[in-house]
Amino acid sequence: MKKLLLILSTILLAGLGATGCRTANALQLKSPDGAFSTTFELDVAGRPTYQVDWCGKTTVAPSGLGLTIAGNPFSGTYEVVGSAQTHLDDTWKPVCGERDMVRDHYRQLTVELRDAKPPHHRLQLLFRAYNEGLAFCYTIPKQPGLADRLNVESEQSEFRFPADHSAWAVNSAQGAYQQTTVGKIRSGCERPLVMRAGANAWLALGEAKLVDYARMKFAPLAGELPGVVSHLDGKVDAALPLTTPWRVIMAAESPGRLLENNDIFLNLNDPCAIADTTWIKPGKVLREVTLTTDGGKACIDFAAKHNIQYILFDAGWYGPEGSRNSDATGVHLDPARSKGPLDLQEVIRYGNEHKVGVILYVNYIALRQQLDEILPLYRTWGVKGVKYGFVGVGTQDHTSFVNAAIRKAAANQLMIDIHDEMRPTGYSRTYPNLMTLEGIGGDEEGKRVNRQSLIHCFSRFLAGPADNTICYYNERVDRLCSHAYQLAKAVCFYSPWQHLYWYDRPAKVPTTGGGVPSSETGIGDEPELVFFDRVPTVWDETRVIHGEIGEFAVIARRCGERWFVGCMNNDTARTIQLPLAFLGKDAGFSIMQPLAFLSPKTTYEAVCFSDDPEVKTRTHVKIETSVVDAGTVLSVTLPVNGGAAFIISPKAKDK
Repeated sequence: MKKLLLILSTILLAGLGATGCRTANALQLKSPDGAFSTTFELDVAGRPTYQVDWCGKTTVAPSGLGLTIAGNPFSGTYEVVGSAQTHLDDTWKPVCGERDMVRDHYRQLTVELRDAKPPHHRLQLLFRAYNEGLAFCYTIPKQPGLADRLNVESEQSEFRFPADHSAWAVNSAQGAYQQTTVGKIRSGCERPLVMRAGANAWLALGEAKLVDYARMKFAPLAGELPGVVSHLDGKVDAALPLTTPWRVIMAAESPGRLLENNDIFLNLNDPCAIADTTWIKPGKVLREVTLTTDGGKACIDFAAKHNIQYILFDAGWYGPEGSRNSDATGVHLDPARSKGPLDLQEVIRYGNEHKVGVILYVNYIALRQQLDEILPLYRTWGVKGVKYGFVGVGTQDHTSFVNAAIRKAAANQLMIDIHDEMRPTGYSRTYPNLMTLEGIGGDEEGKRVNRQSLIHCFSRFLAGPADNTICYYNERVDRLCSHAYQLAKAVCFYSPWQHLYWYDRPAKVPTTGGGVPSSETGIGDEPELVFFDRVPTVWDETRVIHGEIGEFAVIARRCGERWFVGCMNNDTARTIQLPLAFLGKDAGFSIMQPLAFLSPKTTYEAVCFSDDPEVKTRTHVKIETSVVDAGTVLSVTLPVNGGAAFIISPKAKDK
């Protein structure tokens, strides 16, 4: 769609307001569909406040806004000296995404403020209203009387609510979520923060475009109404003009619709900055555990046979990852992990011959010491990407370094996976070589119950992709969930680089020389592995069919003509109805581009992978095939901590 930018209104005199606002200095902004409305005004003390309404009901009660700057150049009392509204309706195509086209459609209000006390320094507030939610940020322009650099000591972005909503809170990115209420949230609460505001009202608070700033978390907010306030992980030193990251408020009738609307975080970031993105290729990843030449080649053979695009040499290939003496410019095996031998150049050559790329792990210690040296070196080696491990997070310094490391990797045509506590804020729109991030209590953790995964599905994944490190044969699968549940994760959990078989190894990987850790399990030949062989990692369309946070999820995603469906369940057995209406002519299309080959008369072959203890394999997965169409409603039985997965492919068109 052609980009459209319109100046709708400009107010140049203090004290003038938009029609229908509450007071003389109030300004109102509505989303394109009118569902969201935000009202900005100064309270009686001259402090900026805002209120958010959604579908005619107050979602965020009047809440304060403010920044504390070192030296106090702002008094906190302001006058409105101008405002302007603009409108954008555009579309863009992600390099890797949950849908093949993203609509960027919003109305924006810029409010010009002047400190009421001399020397009357200026501050801007920016509000954007999307159909999916509202976002705001602060800008301090360059201006006479202010130094070229300022230190932001704290931020007072408040989020007050009409009631003490249920909330799903966690205080570390890889921690365990707890269901609580807003009034009981502790300082340091992670984002996104999801709340239930009623039977058909769900809210989420988040952060977008965190590039060179301290990370925001949430702290409890005292007052008559329950709420939280922004809490920065340290001070910020910035040159003027300074613009903060976006603060995001989403609302929808269900947690599934929140997930479907998560492009708002991408839209709040700058467009792609990489001119040629043809080298950025999503795919599945297999971890090599022996750190040997033979092990690497065996993994490549398995990957080539099973449609896996990459293998990963994890920690230990260049020495002990926790040592400052380890040198990531060459192979120096950690003797605690492998006896070798590892001819990395030969493995890379062999991988290229079989169209399987190699990814290398590098710990944050080596990154800090050798980043500018190793990235161009790895490109000459033919490495496809780097996994940044144990990165520093939170402070402005850590944030800036990691994002600079993403940009430097792009300059060397290297893709990136980031571990451990960092969570996305949409920067992959600008630098799509950022394939995935951890920031989740994944299968590596081993102690998570499935209820946690089903909370992640509708909270953590609002922010963007997550590297959950899916395992399959490891004993924790039998202890915590089922194998069909693990298959479903590859659909429900979005990640352009999807690590499979995390604690598993191909049967031909040698157990001598480098050795195999005792936690590794041999990959078998169970017939359901065809699901992992066929499942893609990026999508043309995403639909949440059913979903209750912490309870169950049914998600359908399309790649080309083929649909994949994942069903995940918690510790309550249930039978769900799966309508296949998304196969119809009105459902099988992206936001802007209908697909003519899909019609209600098309018949499909649906292959179902489900849990069945009667199946005589070690994984107990039953495979059934049926013929379906857009009018079919499947009844799917989900056992305790079980799941199901489907591949639905066009079979033939009725004449």
